[in-house]
Amino acid sequence: MRSFWAFVKKEFYHIFRDRRTLLILFGIPVAQILIFGFVVTNELKDMRIAFLDHSNDEVTHEIREKIIASGFFINDAILESTNQIEPAFKKGNIRQVVVFEDHFQQKLNREGKAAVQIITDASDANTASQLVNYTSAIIMQYVNEINAGKALPMTIHTEARMFYNESLKGVYLFVPGTIVLILMLISAIMTSISITREKEMGTMETLLVSPLKPAQIILGKVMPYMLLALVNAIPIALLGYFIFGLPIQGSIVLLALESLLFITLALALGILFSTIAPNQMVAMFASMIGLLLPTLILSGFIFPLENMPQWLQIFSYILPPRWFLTIIKNIMLKGAGLEFVWRETLILAGMTIVLFTVSIKKFKIRLQ
Repeated sequence: MRSFWAFVKKEFYHIFRDRRTLLILFGIPVAQILIFGFVVTNELKDMRIAFLDHSNDEVTHEIREKIIASGFFINDAILESTNQIEPAFKKGNIRQVVVFEDHFQQKLNREGKAAVQIITDASDANTASQLVNYTSAIIMQYVNEINAGKALPMTIHTEARMFYNESLKGVYLFVPGTIVLILMLISAIMTSISITREKEMGTMETLLVSPLKPAQIILGKVMPYMLLALVNAIPIALLGYFIFGLPIQGSIVLLALESLLFITLALALGILFSTIAPNQMVAMFASMIGLLLPTLILSGFIFPLENMPQWLQIFSYILPPRWFLTIIKNIMLKGAGLEFVWRETLILAGMTIVLFTVSIKKFKIRLQ
């Protein structure tokens, strides 16, 4: 029995001396509970909206101030005409536009009724429904306040209009997000496993002494996965189109080129993981933990980024899925061209160049 307890004591010492084991045991659970605690919420906050005020009178000003003072919304812009609404949605600056009709205050005083139109970007169906409900509730609260003590109550009719997803289908959100997730995981995991397998078998050193340069060897290793990952995205998009009715409003060529750029970036991440991981199992674990959760919860796939704390929003800037999800939703759902996604495209291109440069340099240092 004493030998048994001595063995248990030795195992405790072994665990406490291994920093990686301690990180898995204590660090990851703490990080997950903090991230999920901040991210998983049904409340909306800091949603950017715009106003189109055809009347621009005292009552419309009061309603606008009441909406912004609620803390759920941020006034991003005051639009001049209805022609500015769709470009603003395509740029991704706003989630909703509140439109006041002409002579709003006069109609309310004379006829006892007026109308407000709530136009919402419904590419994220759940968020769009909540936005309409929040805005309608604030306007209704204002109506109750002005009707207090009046014999003839006034009414403000709210009309909701959904852009890009009138029926509020959840598949409009999940199919683009699934494409992002699959391309990221398949590209990174397969590349990292392929290269670590060569390292384990000892064949990578043989390749490095061949006439081929290290960069050519890496390109030859990743090119098949680049093409296969791109082909893998095609049946997903086709299933979304034919089975779930997901539209592809924009250019298919632009969508393919953007997907190729994102796949190349993910492959560079896979190479980076392969330089760190000593074997295939560690490479797969690092890829899954390092990419799965961030892609799911910090890219805007499931939870709106505006709901998250500021530090998580800042952290999401360095995550490629955030930018690619914006691109793919704009092209597929909004029919946006390169003029609306050039900023995200440049960010992904810059990340790709940096990751490939660092990955190839580290790869050469590690294997030579």
